[in-house]
Amino acid sequence: MERTALRGRLTWQVGTVTEIRTETETARTVVLDVPDWPGHLAGQHLDVRLTAPDGYRASRSYSLASAWTGGTIELTVEQVPDGEVSPYLVDVLKVGDPLEVRGPVGGWFVWKPEQAGPVQLIGGGSGVVPLMAMLRAHAAVGSAARARLLYSVRRPSSVIYVNDLKELASSDDVTLTFAYTREAPPGEPRVGRVDAELLKAVAFAPEEEPTIYVCGPTPFVETVADLLVEAGHSPALVRTERFGPTGGSR
Repeated sequence: MERTALRGRLTWQVGTVTEIRTETETARTVVLDVPDWPGHLAGQHLDVRLTAPDGYRASRSYSLASAWTGGTIELTVEQVPDGEVSPYLVDVLKVGDPLEVRGPVGGWFVWKPEQAGPVQLIGGGSGVVPLMAMLRAHAAVGSAARARLLYSVRRPSSVIYVNDLKELASSDDVTLTFAYTREAPPGEPRVGRVDAELLKAVAFAPEEEPTIYVCGPTPFVETVADLLVEAGHSPALVRTERFGPTGGSR
Protein backbone atom coordinates (compact mmCIF):
# COMPACT_ATOMS: atom_id res chain seq x y z
CA MET A 1 0.00 0.00 0.00
CA GLU A 2 1.63 3.24 -1.16
CA ARG A 3 1.16 6.65 0.39
CA THR A 4 3.17 9.85 0.31
CA ALA A 5 5.68 9.49 3.14
CA LEU A 6 5.03 11.42 6.32
CA ARG A 7 7.79 13.58 7.73
CA GLY A 8 9.19 12.65 11.10
CA ARG A 9 12.27 12.47 13.27
CA LEU A 10 13.01 8.84 12.52
CA THR A 11 16.39 7.91 11.10
CA TRP A 12 16.87 6.49 7.62
CA GLN A 13 18.50 3.05 7.55
CA VAL A 14 19.78 0.87 4.73
CA GLY A 15 18.26 -2.58 4.47
CA THR A 16 19.22 -5.38 2.11
CA VAL A 17 16.73 -7.25 -0.06
CA THR A 18 16.90 -10.95 0.82
CA GLU A 19 13.86 -12.23 -1.07
CA ILE A 20 11.22 -11.08 -3.53
CA ARG A 21 7.93 -12.94 -3.90
CA THR A 22 5.35 -12.50 -6.64
CA GLU A 23 1.84 -12.04 -5.23
CA THR A 24 -0.13 -10.99 -8.34
CA GLU A 25 0.71 -9.62 -11.79
CA THR A 26 1.20 -6.17 -10.27
CA ALA A 27 2.15 -6.86 -6.63
CA ARG A 28 5.39 -8.09 -5.07
CA THR A 29 6.47 -8.77 -1.50
CA VAL A 30 9.93 -7.49 -0.64
CA VAL A 31 11.75 -9.11 2.28
CA LEU A 32 14.39 -6.91 3.91
CA ASP A 33 17.15 -7.48 6.39
CA VAL A 34 17.42 -4.26 8.41
CA PRO A 35 20.14 -4.72 11.06
CA ASP A 36 18.95 -1.92 13.37
CA TRP A 37 15.21 -2.39 12.94
CA PRO A 38 13.59 -1.62 16.33
CA GLY A 39 10.58 -3.90 15.86
CA HIS A 40 7.03 -2.89 15.05
CA LEU A 41 3.36 -3.48 15.76
CA ALA A 42 0.98 -5.15 13.32
CA GLY A 43 -0.63 -2.38 11.29
CA GLN A 44 2.29 0.05 11.26
CA HIS A 45 4.07 1.21 8.12
CA LEU A 46 7.50 2.42 7.01
CA ASP A 47 8.88 4.98 4.60
CA VAL A 48 10.95 3.96 1.57
CA ARG A 49 13.28 6.44 -0.13
CA LEU A 50 14.86 6.21 -3.57
CA THR A 51 17.65 8.47 -4.80
CA ALA A 52 18.24 9.00 -8.53
CA PRO A 53 21.74 9.44 -10.04
CA ASP A 54 21.06 13.19 -10.37
CA GLY A 55 20.29 13.43 -6.65
CA TYR A 56 16.51 13.61 -6.98
CA ARG A 57 14.77 11.79 -4.13
CA ALA A 58 11.30 10.32 -3.84
CA SER A 59 9.80 8.62 -0.82
CA ARG A 60 6.61 6.71 -0.20
CA SER A 61 5.04 4.99 2.77
CA TYR A 62 4.18 1.28 2.70
CA SER A 63 2.38 -0.90 5.20
CA LEU A 64 4.41 -3.63 6.85
CA ALA A 65 3.14 -7.06 5.90
CA SER A 66 5.06 -9.01 8.52
CA ALA A 67 4.31 -9.62 12.17
CA TRP A 68 6.81 -8.21 14.66
CA THR A 69 8.50 -11.59 15.07
CA GLY A 70 11.54 -12.70 13.08
CA GLY A 71 14.79 -11.14 11.92
CA THR A 72 13.47 -9.58 8.71
CA ILE A 73 10.62 -7.30 7.69
CA GLU A 74 8.29 -7.52 4.72
CA LEU A 75 6.41 -4.96 2.66
CA THR A 76 4.05 -5.73 -0.18
CA VAL A 77 3.99 -3.23 -3.03
CA GLU A 78 1.34 -2.95 -5.71
CA GLN A 79 2.46 -1.02 -8.75
CA VAL A 80 0.78 2.36 -9.15
CA PRO A 81 0.43 3.56 -12.75
CA ASP A 82 2.81 6.49 -13.35
CA GLY A 83 4.13 6.13 -9.79
CA GLU A 84 7.62 7.31 -8.87
CA VAL A 85 8.54 4.55 -6.41
CA SER A 86 6.32 1.50 -6.86
CA PRO A 87 7.41 0.68 -10.47
CA TYR A 88 11.01 0.46 -9.31
CA LEU A 89 10.15 -1.73 -6.33
CA VAL A 90 7.99 -4.05 -8.44
CA ASP A 91 9.94 -4.25 -11.72
CA VAL A 92 13.56 -3.30 -11.00
CA LEU A 93 14.53 -4.10 -7.40
CA LYS A 94 16.31 -7.43 -7.00
CA VAL A 95 17.74 -9.64 -4.27
CA GLY A 96 20.94 -8.16 -2.85
CA ASP A 97 19.99 -4.54 -3.57
CA PRO A 98 20.11 -1.93 -0.79
CA LEU A 99 16.95 -0.03 0.12
CA GLU A 100 16.61 3.00 2.36
CA VAL A 101 13.82 2.68 4.93
CA ARG A 102 12.58 4.63 7.95
CA GLY A 103 10.18 3.48 10.61
CA PRO A 104 8.07 2.10 12.02
CA VAL A 105 5.38 4.77 11.79
CA GLY A 106 1.86 4.86 13.21
CA GLY A 107 0.25 4.00 16.52
CA TRP A 108 -3.51 4.08 16.08
CA PHE A 109 -4.16 1.58 13.29
CA VAL A 110 -2.48 -1.30 15.13
CA TRP A 111 -3.54 -4.59 16.68
CA LYS A 112 -2.03 -5.76 19.96
CA PRO A 113 -2.38 -9.28 21.39
CA GLU A 114 -3.64 -7.95 24.71
CA GLN A 115 -6.69 -6.31 23.13
CA ALA A 116 -9.96 -7.78 24.33
CA GLY A 117 -12.82 -8.87 22.12
CA PRO A 118 -13.14 -10.03 18.52
CA VAL A 119 -11.31 -8.42 15.60
CA GLN A 120 -13.04 -7.48 12.35
CA LEU A 121 -10.75 -6.74 9.40
CA ILE A 122 -12.07 -5.23 6.18
CA GLY A 123 -9.70 -4.56 3.29
CA GLY A 124 -10.03 -3.26 -0.23
CA GLY A 125 -7.36 -4.16 -2.79
CA SER A 126 -3.84 -3.67 -1.42
CA GLY A 127 -5.43 -2.42 1.79
CA VAL A 128 -5.20 -6.04 2.90
CA VAL A 129 -1.47 -5.61 3.61
CA PRO A 130 -1.60 -4.26 7.20
CA LEU A 131 -4.53 -6.58 7.91
CA MET A 132 -2.34 -9.50 6.86
CA ALA A 133 0.26 -8.34 9.36
CA MET A 134 -2.45 -8.44 12.03
CA LEU A 135 -3.48 -11.97 11.09
CA ARG A 136 0.15 -13.10 11.12
CA ALA A 137 0.67 -11.53 14.52
CA HIS A 138 -2.56 -13.16 15.72
CA ALA A 139 -1.22 -16.55 14.64
CA ALA A 140 2.29 -15.93 15.97
CA VAL A 141 1.08 -15.39 19.53
CA GLY A 142 -1.61 -18.07 19.37
CA SER A 143 -4.33 -15.53 20.13
CA ALA A 144 -7.72 -16.97 20.99
CA ALA A 145 -9.49 -13.79 19.91
CA ARG A 146 -11.90 -14.45 17.08
CA ALA A 147 -10.89 -12.71 13.85
CA ARG A 148 -12.72 -12.19 10.59
CA LEU A 149 -11.40 -10.78 7.33
CA LEU A 150 -13.64 -9.40 4.61
CA TYR A 151 -11.45 -8.84 1.55
CA SER A 152 -12.79 -6.88 -1.42
CA VAL A 153 -10.97 -7.49 -4.72
CA ARG A 154 -11.75 -7.16 -8.39
CA ARG A 155 -11.26 -10.79 -9.34
CA PRO A 156 -9.58 -14.00 -8.07
CA SER A 157 -6.30 -13.18 -9.83
CA SER A 158 -6.13 -9.92 -7.86
CA VAL A 159 -6.01 -11.64 -4.46
CA ILE A 160 -2.79 -10.87 -2.61
CA TYR A 161 -1.48 -13.59 -0.24
CA VAL A 162 -3.95 -16.12 -1.61
CA ASN A 163 -2.22 -19.20 -0.18
CA ASP A 164 -1.23 -17.61 3.14
CA LEU A 165 -4.77 -16.35 3.67
CA LYS A 166 -6.27 -19.77 3.09
CA GLU A 167 -3.80 -21.30 5.53
CA LEU A 168 -4.57 -18.73 8.21
CA ALA A 169 -8.30 -19.17 7.62
CA SER A 170 -7.98 -22.89 8.36
CA SER A 171 -7.83 -21.93 12.03
CA ASP A 172 -11.07 -22.18 14.00
CA ASP A 173 -10.51 -18.61 15.23
CA VAL A 174 -10.16 -16.97 11.78
CA THR A 175 -12.86 -16.54 9.13
CA LEU A 176 -12.16 -15.34 5.58
CA THR A 177 -14.72 -13.90 3.13
CA PHE A 178 -14.00 -12.55 -0.35
CA ALA A 179 -16.11 -9.88 -2.04
CA TYR A 180 -15.44 -9.85 -5.78
CA THR A 181 -16.34 -6.60 -7.52
CA ARG A 182 -15.71 -7.49 -11.18
CA GLU A 183 -15.46 -11.25 -11.62
CA ALA A 184 -16.13 -14.10 -9.21
CA PRO A 185 -14.75 -17.65 -9.37
CA PRO A 186 -16.98 -20.58 -10.38
CA GLY A 187 -19.50 -21.37 -7.68
CA GLU A 188 -19.45 -17.85 -6.24
CA PRO A 189 -22.59 -16.13 -7.53
CA ARG A 190 -22.15 -12.76 -5.84
CA VAL A 191 -20.35 -9.98 -7.68
CA GLY A 192 -20.49 -6.52 -6.16
CA ARG A 193 -19.03 -4.10 -3.69
CA VAL A 194 -19.23 -4.37 0.07
CA ASP A 195 -22.68 -3.22 1.15
CA ALA A 196 -24.88 -3.25 4.25
CA GLU A 197 -26.33 -6.66 3.38
CA LEU A 198 -22.93 -8.30 3.08
CA LEU A 199 -21.64 -6.70 6.29
CA LYS A 200 -24.69 -7.97 8.16
CA ALA A 201 -24.13 -11.47 6.80
CA VAL A 202 -20.40 -11.90 7.45
CA ALA A 203 -19.17 -9.30 9.95
CA PHE A 204 -19.42 -9.40 13.72
CA ALA A 205 -22.64 -7.88 15.05
CA PRO A 206 -22.49 -4.52 16.86
CA GLU A 207 -23.46 -6.12 20.18
CA GLU A 208 -20.28 -8.22 20.05
CA GLU A 209 -18.29 -4.98 20.17
CA PRO A 210 -15.49 -5.95 17.79
CA THR A 211 -12.54 -3.69 17.15
CA ILE A 212 -12.82 -2.98 13.43
CA TYR A 213 -9.96 -2.16 11.06
CA VAL A 214 -10.83 -0.87 7.58
CA CYS A 215 -8.06 -0.23 5.04
CA GLY A 216 -8.11 0.56 1.34
CA PRO A 217 -8.71 3.37 -1.16
CA THR A 218 -10.32 6.45 0.38
CA PRO A 219 -13.79 6.03 -1.21
CA PHE A 220 -13.89 2.35 -0.13
CA VAL A 221 -12.91 3.14 3.45
CA GLU A 222 -15.33 6.02 3.81
CA THR A 223 -18.22 3.98 2.43
CA VAL A 224 -17.55 0.97 4.64
CA ALA A 225 -17.00 3.08 7.77
CA ASP A 226 -20.34 4.84 7.20
CA LEU A 227 -22.12 1.51 6.69
CA LEU A 228 -20.65 0.14 9.91
CA VAL A 229 -21.78 3.13 11.96
CA GLU A 230 -25.22 3.03 10.35
CA ALA A 231 -25.45 -0.65 11.33
CA GLY A 232 -24.90 0.26 14.98
CA HIS A 233 -21.15 -0.14 15.49
CA SER A 234 -19.55 2.41 17.79
CA PRO A 235 -17.43 4.94 15.85
CA ALA A 236 -14.83 4.63 18.62
CA LEU A 237 -14.26 0.99 17.63
CA VAL A 238 -13.89 1.65 13.89
CA ARG A 239 -10.27 2.35 12.95
CA THR A 240 -9.48 3.38 9.39
CA GLU A 241 -6.43 3.66 7.15
CA ARG A 242 -6.80 5.02 3.64
CA PHE A 243 -4.71 5.90 0.61
CA GLY A 244 -5.13 7.78 -2.65
CA PRO A 245 -8.27 9.15 -4.29
CA THR A 246 -9.03 5.94 -6.21
CA GLY A 247 -7.78 2.42 -6.79
CA GLY A 248 -7.95 -0.93 -5.00
CA SER A 249 -11.10 -2.91 -5.65
CA ARG A 250 -13.19 -0.12 -7.09
